[in-house]
Amino acid sequence: MNNPSNSLTANAAMRLKVNSKTKKPLPLWIIYLLPSMLIFMIFVIYPFCKTVLTSLFATTNTGALTSFVGIHNYTDLFTDSRYIQILGNTLLYTLLTVPLTLIISLLLAVLSCENHPGMGIFRTIFSSTMGISVAAGSVFWNLLFHPTAGLLNHLVTFFGGERIGWFTDSNYALVSVSAVSIWMNIGFAYLVLMGGLKNIDTSHYESVDIVGGGFFYRLRKVTIPLISPSLFFVFTISLINAFQSFGLIDMLTAGGPNNSTNLLVYRLYNDAFVNFRFGSASAQGIILFILIFLISQLQTKLTERMVTYQ
Repeated sequence: MNNPSNSLTANAAMRLKVNSKTKKPLPLWIIYLLPSMLIFMIFVIYPFCKTVLTSLFATTNTGALTSFVGIHNYTDLFTDSRYIQILGNTLLYTLLTVPLTLIISLLLAVLSCENHPGMGIFRTIFSSTMGISVAAGSVFWNLLFHPTAGLLNHLVTFFGGERIGWFTDSNYALVSVSAVSIWMNIGFAYLVLMGGLKNIDTSHYESVDIVGGGFFYRLRKVTIPLISPSLFFVFTISLINAFQSFGLIDMLTAGGPNNSTNLLVYRLYNDAFVNFRFGSASAQGIILFILIFLISQLQTKLTERMVTYQ
């Protein structure tokens, strides 16, 4: 006669064997995502968490955390008149560069979209700033804006004016840097908008021609609505780039004169790698992140209803 306990043991072993055979492996999508998630955790999540932690501490010159200070680094920034001025500089710089970049790029794209002879040369010229580095562009504009040998001041004096310190006068410095930034960013915006224009069906323009619509009617009723996704993309990228601008400021004015061109990222860089105030620099990084996040969310809410998809 069979022992019942032996039968139970055999059944349990059989079930365990079946379960081990039918156990499913990890889904392929998890395996494919693991490398990307690992890189994201190491280079994005960990630095962000470390920045938040550092912003709450006082640090040594080597970046080691010393004592917990809470929000003291943040309150110090918002009671510093120079930092408030830098916030204003950044907002003004953004207001000067982003709308003008969009408007100029859109007009150039619309004008060069026609297939006239020789138009390819103009398209190459309009998009050429894409291939110019910040360093090379800064050298060129430094020569152009030079207070004594610059071409612009030669033109000013030729017409009876006085020489202008484009980068040395606080009344002109931020506007001059903004002009250089617009010139540097036009190439990218132009190419994106040209791609949007090329995707517009010509039947839309034929309908406008039938009703006798002119250039501005076509632009307002057809072109802008149908390339609104491209406009929205360029606007978002330009806005973020304006808040994160660093290279032009560093090479053209170094934040001067009188702090008039000092922007958020340049101040952050100086506090972290020149003055070794890592706690304050981390707090500035978090403030910059919050500003960009809030503006992006607001921009999305305001513009998503105006984006038209064909």
